[in-house]
Amino acid sequence: ISFYKIGLQLFTVAGPDAVRQIKSQGKRVFLDLKFHDIPNTVAGAVRSAAKLGVDLLTIHASGGSAMMEAAVKAAQDSAAPRSDQTRILAVTVLTSMDAASLRSINLALSPAEQVVSLAKLAHNAGCGGIVCSPKEITLVRAAIAPEMKIVVPGIRPPGSPADDQSRTATPREAIARGADYLVIGRPITAAADPRAAAQAIAHHLGPQ
Repeated sequence: ISFYKIGLQLFTVAGPDAVRQIKSQGKRVFLDLKFHDIPNTVAGAVRSAAKLGVDLLTIHASGGSAMMEAAVKAAQDSAAPRSDQTRILAVTVLTSMDAASLRSINLALSPAEQVVSLAKLAHNAGCGGIVCSPKEITLVRAAIAPEMKIVVPGIRPPGSPADDQSRTATPREAIARGADYLVIGRPITAAADPRAAAQAIAHHLGPQ
């Protein structure tokens, strides 16, 4: 494994040291903290994350254009000369949510419609990628620029339980639909043998 996701649970316990430890080993880091606040606050948080050298960083697309634009600008301003800047990923609709979940917060659009709407907003704000479920990959790819990355959680290998995810697919299905990165958590971390689980997923995908 060369790319690690650090989410809210680990970051709350270990903080920036978790990022530093992984980066010191020459690995890449996806910092998945899903910032959602006023533009100035989010920009400050992005600058702090960029100083740590994180490769991918999530914000909520539902925070709006001004917030996303502030995040993108902060990442650009924080990039050292001739180095890769932190790529801002806009989270569209959480993979745990379905149509009923959206209606409960007064959103009449279907998950797919909401995802595409937010993806377009993030594209216009200059974000470097989108986070969506496997079910919307094809629609999102048609709605955004080709250089934008599509990062896909809700990945479940064949035979794995869905857990609290509502919109899932196997790793091979997600890749075939056009995913750039797969986020695979519990199928590995909750396995009795995480190493074997990761190897099984790599075998399932085959040569890439």
